[in-house]
Amino acid sequence: MEIHKIAVLSDTHGLLRPEVTKLAQSCEIILHAGDFDNQKVLEELKAVAPVYAVRGNNDRGWAANLGKELEITLFGLRIYMVHNIKHLQKDLSGIDIIVYGHSHKYEERRDGGICYLNPGSCGPRRFRLPVTMAVLEVEEGERVWQFRKIDLTEHTESRPVRGVTEGSLKSTVEIILREMRAGHKVDWIAKKLGVECAFVEQVCRIYVTHPGVDAQGIVDKMEVSALFERTF
Repeated sequence: MEIHKIAVLSDTHGLLRPEVTKLAQSCEIILHAGDFDNQKVLEELKAVAPVYAVRGNNDRGWAANLGKELEITLFGLRIYMVHNIKHLQKDLSGIDIIVYGHSHKYEERRDGGICYLNPGSCGPRRFRLPVTMAVLEVEEGERVWQFRKIDLTEHTESRPVRGVTEGSLKSTVEIILREMRAGHKVDWIAKKLGVECAFVEQVCRIYVTHPGVDAQGIVDKMEVSALFERTF
């Protein structure tokens, strides 16, 4: 019995890991639940296999042609995609699988005959959250399928940012933005808050290169592990 494989990923935030590319090469189709962060990642994925994708909250002007939601039928399965599950608006009658992202946390559950899948994030690692994606395996000519969780965390190493916890990340970014707008320099802000200069520099860099971005947007874009020693 032939098995069809579909790579399912989300929240790559500008980083397409070589491990993700290798896994995608073994699949016929790629599903991406949004937050590419730039067009380069989308084009790189398209070079591997056909891509079905939705727009995430960090996908701006270049992603205007991507819808906020998408319904497709693949190998007999009706799949509905949306970036943030809270924005689910469609009548779900007849839907087999809902693919979403945004939280960076892997989740697979069934409710009312529908399978809900968040593949997590396989982009920049956010603190100690796992780096994950999934592969959907579908038997040819049958409505028999399963998700296989892919954990890539072992390919990353990170340690906490000094002076910042996951719970305080957004509020710390808000303070940094306020101090930056007041004209204070990076080293002064870092010393005042007791955090690493590299962390403050990253916040300021994202703020300058992404006009209009707010604190939550900066948190979504941050590759915290880039501040540390890391191996892939």
